[in-house]
Amino acid sequence: MKILVVGGGGREHAIIKKIKENKSVTQIFALPGNGGIAADATCVNIGAKDLDKIVNFATENKIDYAIVAPDDPLVLGLVDRLEEVGVPCFGPNKRAAIIEGSKVFSKDLMKKYGIPTAKYETFSDMQKALDYLDTAPIPTVIKADGLALGKGVIIAETRQDAKDAVVSMMRDKAFGKSGDNIVIEEFLTGPEVSVLSFTDGKTVVPMISSMDHKRSGDGDTGLNTGGMGTVAPNPYYTQDIANRCMEDIFLPTVEAMNKEGRTFKGCLYFGLMLTKDGPKVIEYNCRFGDPETQVVLPLLDTDLLEVMQAVTEERLCDVDVKFKDEHACCVIMASKGYPKSYEKGFEMTIPDSVKDGVYVAGATLDDEKLLTNGGRVLGVTAIGKDLKSAINSSYEMVSQIKFENAYYRKDIGQKALKANSEK
Repeated sequence: MKILVVGGGGREHAIIKKIKENKSVTQIFALPGNGGIAADATCVNIGAKDLDKIVNFATENKIDYAIVAPDDPLVLGLVDRLEEVGVPCFGPNKRAAIIEGSKVFSKDLMKKYGIPTAKYETFSDMQKALDYLDTAPIPTVIKADGLALGKGVIIAETRQDAKDAVVSMMRDKAFGKSGDNIVIEEFLTGPEVSVLSFTDGKTVVPMISSMDHKRSGDGDTGLNTGGMGTVAPNPYYTQDIANRCMEDIFLPTVEAMNKEGRTFKGCLYFGLMLTKDGPKVIEYNCRFGDPETQVVLPLLDTDLLEVMQAVTEERLCDVDVKFKDEHACCVIMASKGYPKSYEKGFEMTIPDSVKDGVYVAGATLDDEKLLTNGGRVLGVTAIGKDLKSAINSSYEMVSQIKFENAYYRKDIGQKALKANSEK
């Protein structure tokens, strides 16, 4: 089989490495891929949002199956376009991808169908939003409606911070058109949990839960990033909570999308907050999370391509999806200065002994040298029988990887270890 994977980050590298395990796969193309992915797939310099070129490439190269991984091409309707020319895909169509593409849509969906989430108001008029903030509870959360590279959410600790966020989004267009409409919502507290799930619109199969570390600095300090590391499973996500989420959130969400004529087929990501009133949805994503994928897929025991094809063909109920009874830790190695300004172009040294657990997010190949080319450069994942051994192994691997300007958090997984010790 010829497989096409759209995207070029660490998430896509993790998907490609897992897909390679299937014996029927003869070739994998990554569009655009990156310098590290080039070791595992044929990279083609076509951007993930260049729908016309992607469709032409898929038809000209007789692609048997496509996996659309990033949010932008999903929201733009790449799955629809590929399916129109006879290429089966993993990923939701445009109508279903709106669950991430519009936060106003997703919040209204939850309100309509009684799915637990934070209280909220939506605004298209900046002055009305500012007036609302005069009396709104603080802290509060300000969200740009559309996609914003995972950065369109601001937690405002003061009333002035909240108003500044609104002005930045709605007047100054910090996130472009994504800020034309905004959501102002209640600030929830409690442990956060990420749960990725396979669904074909009928069956929902949650993957192993994970705990993301979004802040740039140790102790959850510093700026929000795309994620500085992850561990799985999340110790706060007990079986009782999992059962409650299935009954109150997962199945109701899929059924709500069906009722809206927006059947969701692909990976539906649930960002959850375990509040004192029970689990609530913080956000939906219409695709695999990054870097959650880098800890979840290494623990998947079932063939990934087999599961994906079952989703596409709406026969997920026939597949026994299994995960290893182990733990995983992923430490992100970033460029110093991320998520603000940083230098790039530094050569990386990655020993062969650790390459299997390294997922390359931002790198280019130059004369066979792998050079840094992004804020988040590498995800370094290790598996262990327990969480502590997975964390220790991941950091041992990190210590062997060298590039100038490397930065990483030193405390990935420590909060999860503490939670385990308190059980």
